[in-house]
Amino acid sequence: MEHAVTIRHAGVKDIAAIGLLAHQVWPKTYGNLMSEDRLQYMLQLIYSPASLKDQMEQQGHTFLLAELDETPVGFASFSKTGEQGFYKLHKLYVNTDIQGKGLGKALLNAVIEEIKLLDAGTLILNVKRDNTAINFYKKLGFSVTREEDIDIGNGYFMNDYVMEKKV
Repeated sequence: MEHAVTIRHAGVKDIAAIGLLAHQVWPKTYGNLMSEDRLQYMLQLIYSPASLKDQMEQQGHTFLLAELDETPVGFASFSKTGEQGFYKLHKLYVNTDIQGKGLGKALLNAVIEEIKLLDAGTLILNVKRDNTAINFYKKLGFSVTREEDIDIGNGYFMNDYVMEKKV
């Protein structure tokens, strides 16, 4: 990338930027993998301002925001799990116009550096079983440990792989 990329902690003041990015990235990422109704349902469920605020303030998710020349272009979120030494990557999304240029890897590395400071030993994540992002995570050292089907309401299930990486 030719321009300055910064990765910083995001807070409540960044909710609008995170939501906007999600609404830009999700249709391109998942448009061929799920119905429009399901896509809109999940965006509302996960990325409404109230949901993002709850994730930040009540669920203990830490959000990182990547900016290119001060414009938000990607984000990640993670939190501690109930298991000692385990952290979960909840979200990692980069504007589709700049994917493939190392920003996703930079965001993931920033998450890993943060959790190492918190005595993490393992980072886990869920990824949709038919999402090509599986290859991205495998390339960066993650392996599939199991399948998981999660009822998210409204008759929808997330059919995921759980992946993990020792950090």
